[in-house]
Amino acid sequence: MSMIGYARVSSIGQKLDVQLEKLQTQLCEKIYQEKESAITTKRPQLMACLDYVREGDILVITRLDRLARSTLDLCNIAKRLEDKGVTLRVIDQNIDTSNSTGRLMFNMLATIAQFENEIRAERQMDGIKKAQANGVMFGRVKALTPNQITELKSKRQSGILIKDLMAEYKLSKKSVYNYLELSKQNCLPMAA
Repeated sequence: MSMIGYARVSSIGQKLDVQLEKLQTQLCEKIYQEKESAITTKRPQLMACLDYVREGDILVITRLDRLARSTLDLCNIAKRLEDKGVTLRVIDQNIDTSNSTGRLMFNMLATIAQFENEIRAERQMDGIKKAQANGVMFGRVKALTPNQITELKSKRQSGILIKDLMAEYKLSKKSVYNYLELSKQNCLPMAA
């Protein structure tokens, strides 16, 4: 039986010091650490940690949100650990999945965390809708004015190459095509 630690912070500017100190007090033999958002699918140290742990091991983390951001992700990780015969211990929330009380607490806190995420997302959407109703525009400002778009379309119809349009208007290839596609949606005739 080995104690294996996992520590994660969401951004490069944050420090792992507090988590590492707590994991060291648990006498972790090996500690995986990374600076990655839980939202990203690329968490190489977590994947390495999950591959490394063996039956009888205990995976130690400081808080549930260090392991995952959604209930589904958390449950998938918990299932993977369970299938390998690995116990999860969460220091700050005093959870130990080696017993029925710990498994109950784990599931309850995961559900509450998911509920909080959904409430936060609903509030964010309400705020966005209210801002839009007040005239706030979201997204990137268009690179070209309506006159420039008409000019770009006209030049393309006359045979100017896409690469030349990219250079002249300082646009990516995708942006040029997007502007040209916009003309099709507006029922403007386009030459091939």
